[in-house]
Parts: sequence; structure tokens; C-alpha cells
Amino acid sequence: MLISLTVGKVDAGVAVLLTEDKRLIEFPSILLPPSITSGSIVDITVSRNLASEAAAQKSFQALQSSILSTYGQQSPSPPIIRCRNATQTSVVLEWDPTALATAEIRSLSLYRNGSKAGNIPKPMEMTSTKMSGLAVDTEYNFQLVLRTSAGVYSSEKLAVRTHKMTDLSGITVTPGMMAPPLRESLSGAIDRIGGKIAEIVRIDTTHFVCMEGRGREWEKAVEMNIPVVRPEWVEGCEREGRIVGVRGYYLNADPKLRQVGPGVVGLQQSPQRQQPQRRESQGQGGSSTASIPQNQLPTRSRQDLPTPTSANNLRASNQPPPPSSPSEGGSPAPPPPEKDTPREVSSLQMSPSQSTASGPISPEAESTPTSNDRVDEQQPYQNLKPADPDDGGGMSPRRQDSASMVDVAL
Repeated sequence: MLISLTVGKVDAGVAVLLTEDKRLIEFPSILLPPSITSGSIVDITVSRNLASEAAAQKSFQALQSSILSTYGQQSPSPPIIRCRNATQTSVVLEWDPTALATAEIRSLSLYRNGSKAGNIPKPMEMTSTKMSGLAVDTEYNFQLVLRTSAGVYSSEKLAVRTHKMTDLSGITVTPGMMAPPLRESLSGAIDRIGGKIAEIVRIDTTHFVCMEGRGREWEKAVEMNIPVVRPEWVEGCEREGRIVGVRGYYLNADPKLRQVGPGVVGLQQSPQRQQPQRRESQGQGGSSTASIPQNQLPTRSRQDLPTPTSANNLRASNQPPPPSSPSEGGSPAPPPPEKDTPREVSSLQMSPSQSTASGPISPEAESTPTSNDRVDEQQPYQNLKPADPDDGGGMSPRRQDSASMVDVAL
């Protein structure tokens, strides 16, 4: 196709061409012959290059396919959260490395029971975290939310329940400086309580057990605020059957601060409780001074105590028989006995042999007390009268025998 154009104006870089119908066309002057000036007429041939057009189309299609395979077939993956370890008050969560494909990360957040707990620092590097300060024996739901330039991706909800105080399976111990026999004993105790041993300090390490505070792992445990305790702490957990406090088991702690369970106290007190029985058995073997616990002493009620009438009969039975007269042919009468003083008779202190030697008590007197005896038992201090001033003052009973018996009963 041939087109004739008139040069209207030629500038440094652009030439103005006029068509036959007086239309203006800006044309690069570098494409015109060097001798062109204003008013010159030029012929321009225009044609379509099909071969070049096909090559360009093919190149464009290849570029689109490369972009699709690189950026259009992969997308960020939702995080998968797992529970690594759980204790009475903490939970260790972990997940796979974040797969973003070609997207850019915005944030990685952790939610607890539907509320945001916080953002994970360095989400492209960290793959675990520890949640502390939880309640004992309580269920929690955790979820990770990944925000990227390609969209928001959430993990499935994970239900985790904290342990009871008697569940020791969450204990993870890292041993430190200690003797080999003590280390073997520690391993056996950990196996018996169901705990785990980690050779290095990790995020799920709950306690660092050692005898000396030195070493690289000890420094790491101190930096991570992990309790550093003695091996006796593991023995205390095994003995009590539950997790015990660490206050009394630090390296420089006072052993008096250690809590001892009721089972241990009972074992310590049982020998003391058996001492009275042991003494009693020794007394039966050959000693007459065996001690008997007070709760095993015989008790007698007030009705079992001797009444004043029975006491008088007992005193009367202890007096010598009346002297016989010379006319009866007997021996001369012995001298009169000294003044008889009433004795306090206690049924608790009389042995069977003593009661037989002193004379039997009249059954009739014990079974049928007189009216005066009943009055003395019910109102023992109504018969008191002022004492003689020469006797030192105070109150003296009119019936000395009855008052003595009342004192013994009380």
C-alpha cells in the first residue's frame, strides 16, 4: 500500500506530515531521507508482517505458561498444630514450618478458647511455643491463624487438657552434674513415675536436676527460667504420688522447707504409738512396773464405790474380838487398842489378796444402803460445821468416815 504525504514541518526529532485531506501525522524525522525539507512529498509503503506477528504471539504464550506454573499453581498451606507436652499448668505446642509458596507472610497468631493470645515472633523460624499459667485439670482449645498476601489460612482447633496433680507423665527432666550411680537412680525414678528424660534443655523441659550449678546446660536452664532442683525432688514426687513444690529442693534451699505428706508422717509416728504396747509386753514377761496407756485403765462408776455403811462394816470387821472375862476361864484381856482412826478405802487400790485379808464385805450392806447413806452420797457437804479454832481453822466434817469416803469417790 503506497501513501503520498507532504512534509509540513521538520524539527529535530519529529516531522509533521500532511495527508491529502489535510490531516496531520507526526512522524519520526530520523526515518525520513536526510534531504527532506518543508514542502517535500514522500511516499511511504505500508504492509503487514505475518511471520513476525506469529513469532511474537508464540513468545507471549510461553511467558504466560511460565508465570502460571510458578505463581498460579501453589498457595500457602494452613498450619497444622499439635501438642508436644502438657503439665499441670503449662502446654507446649508445635507445628510444621510455614509454607507460603509465592505469598508474603503478614502474621502468625495463636488463639486460646477463641481469644487472641498473641503473635508468634519470627514466624518463619519458630515452630513451637509454650503456654504457661494455666489451670489444673482444665481443657483448652488452641488455634493458629496465618495471614499472608494471598489470604488468611487457619488451622484446626486443638483440644488439650492439663494434668491432675497426681499425673506425673508431663515431667521432663534434663540431668546435670551428678555422680553416675545417682544418675542411674534418677533414671529409674523417672521411669517409675512415667516422666521423660531429655539430654539437652528444650522448650518442654520442666525441671533441671543436678547437684552442682555449673555447665552449659545449667546456664541455658537458668536463662529459660527452668527450675533447678536436687534429685530428692523426684524422690519426693514418687513418694507422695503427686507433684510437689520445688521451694525446698533448690540447690541452696533449707531441707526443713520440704513438705512431707501424710503418709510419711504416719510412718514416722507409728513407732511411737507402738511403744506403750511394747512396754506392756515387757512387763508381762518379768517386770511388774509395766506402764499401761491411760485409755486402757479400768474405770468404775460411782455406784461401784463402797458406801459409808459398807466402810463402817469393813472397819468393824478389822477390830479385834471383845476380851473374855476371867470368870469364863479365859486368859486375861489384852490391853485396849489405841484410838481407832478411820482409813480411806479405795476400791481402785485394793487387790484381791488385800480385800481377803481385811475381811469380806457384807453383801447385804453393799446391796441395801441406808437412808443416811443416800443422803451423804447426794449431798456430801451439807453436814459440814465450823471447825475448832485450835485445829487450824477451816471446815471439818461431823462424820469423819463419811467425808473420807466422799473424797475418795470424787
